Amino acid sequence: MKAANLGAHLLSPNQVRFRLWAPDCDVVAVRLNGRENVAMQLGEDGIFEALASCGEGTRYKYQITPDLAVPDPASRGQSGDVHDDSLVIDPHYAWRHEDWKGRPWHETVVYELHPGAMGGFAGVSEQLERLAKLGVTAVELMPIADFPGRHNWGYDGVLPYAPDAAYGTPDELKALIDRAHGLGLQVFLDVVYNHFGPDGNYLSSYASTFFDERIHTPWGAAINFQLAPVRRFFIENAIYWLRDYRFDGLRFDAVHAIKNDEFLAAMASDIRETFPDRHIHLILENENNEAALLNTTSDHRKFDAQWTDDWHHCLHVLLTGEEEGYYEDFQNPAVQLARCLSEGFAYQGDPSTHAGGKPRGSPSGHLPPTAFVICLQNHDQIGNRAMGERLSVLAAPQAIPPAVALLLLTPHIPMIFMGDEWGETRPFLFFTDHHDQLADAVREGRRKEFAHFAAFTDPAKRAKIPDPNDRTTFEMSVPNPPENLAHNGLYEFYHKCLSTRMTKVAPHLPGAKAISATGLAHLGVRAQWQLGNGSVLTVAVNFGGEPLPAETGKGELLVTTGPEAFHEGKLPAFSALVWLDSE
Repeated sequence: MKAANLGAHLLSPNQVRFRLWAPDCDVVAVRLNGRENVAMQLGEDGIFEALASCGEGTRYKYQITPDLAVPDPASRGQSGDVHDDSLVIDPHYAWRHEDWKGRPWHETVVYELHPGAMGGFAGVSEQLERLAKLGVTAVELMPIADFPGRHNWGYDGVLPYAPDAAYGTPDELKALIDRAHGLGLQVFLDVVYNHFGPDGNYLSSYASTFFDERIHTPWGAAINFQLAPVRRFFIENAIYWLRDYRFDGLRFDAVHAIKNDEFLAAMASDIRETFPDRHIHLILENENNEAALLNTTSDHRKFDAQWTDDWHHCLHVLLTGEEEGYYEDFQNPAVQLARCLSEGFAYQGDPSTHAGGKPRGSPSGHLPPTAFVICLQNHDQIGNRAMGERLSVLAAPQAIPPAVALLLLTPHIPMIFMGDEWGETRPFLFFTDHHDQLADAVREGRRKEFAHFAAFTDPAKRAKIPDPNDRTTFEMSVPNPPENLAHNGLYEFYHKCLSTRMTKVAPHLPGAKAISATGLAHLGVRAQWQLGNGSVLTVAVNFGGEPLPAETGKGELLVTTGPEAFHEGKLPAFSALVWLDSE
């Protein structure tokens, strides 16, 4: 791959190189500190370049026309918000744990969080020691690329290289990651390469071919990954976060909207080649369930894993009985969850009712269990509800511990959403900080999205769906402080399960494979795996009100939940059993 190295690069304390891809322009200048224009020279591939006598902290924009100056699309930091001047940033940082190489993927337990709801980079940093003691091994930040306003989920970002100033400075982000590494924690970043937000994206003004108007996505014209400069822009972005900030992995948002598998493969390959001596983990979100993009035991140049929404959906239906929206595809949740436990995806080319009867997915049974990231809930599954309710208020309280045991003690990679570990009851709503007509469009579009749901067919009820742009919507989504957790039984159960996972399960995940999985009546499952050391792990759960038949093993009982002991071959109501049979 030919490196573009776009943006502002500090070559010495008093010299900066600026580079911008602007194929629609004949003349471009870089405007420094709002007053001095330095002409840029047009080179190959439509890239303009200039050397300027300036240094760290210089404010700049690119003068595209006499009437239009734009921020740098590869800005490393902004002086204000997305429409304001970009800043020259010095990338150097005095890392205390520069020898950190990461952790193997099979040791991963992910904790997904929203940086703004956790108090910014400094607030997240304060929680790291607690999370490490709980048994988490990786913290995943929702997107931090600069977005308009003070609060946003992050998926409206328009400057993919610039950490949003609402969360803190670049050095505060590096300090967070450095502290995490000192505690043995990995840090992952959620990145969005499938679209730009609707406010603050100027690319069409000087690089119209960045987008392909022939291909449409839910956010408009698709990004044109056929063009080498566009591919370089995003591949360099991925490498930048991993190199300059020392993130340990990336989660790629909605890659089903990236209409170019060759780009995905090239990006994974370039990342692996750039960091041969570090544990770098690449995770997909992909509605299409494309097993070909994921690693097998013999192919280490693809993606490590995929968020497995099928697993979540099956479990959600078991716990809540909901069947609207995408849950309509999960009418037999116990059997479908058993398929997820043994093979990864529930939909492997099967026709999807929610997709209009079209087939979805590909066979995945050949993949290792660690190719699938599972969760009880995540930002999408909570926040895409009209009222942002969590499982803690949707499911029977006695059903939560069995679900936690299933999440944390199967050979898949578990993910916890912030607050899950203490049963947070505050919602996590969809929030933005748009204004004027865009704010109206987002608010009304949000309410229209739920018009076909039974609870919101009445316009008066839809009007009660929180306005994403109201600051109180964000404030309602901030979890309660995690205080007095020693007295929270659920928190202690998370700790027990994670400790058990780290000592009994995780060390033997390399080479693990499914043996069998079965739905138990309509509300339970039993699954077995052979771990890499030859031992057999069995998990049985019952989310219903009646005891279910379930065979036991003869080995070590790792975890049990429920109101009564397992006896007479029956799994009690709302219970879980996890045991390990050694060779």
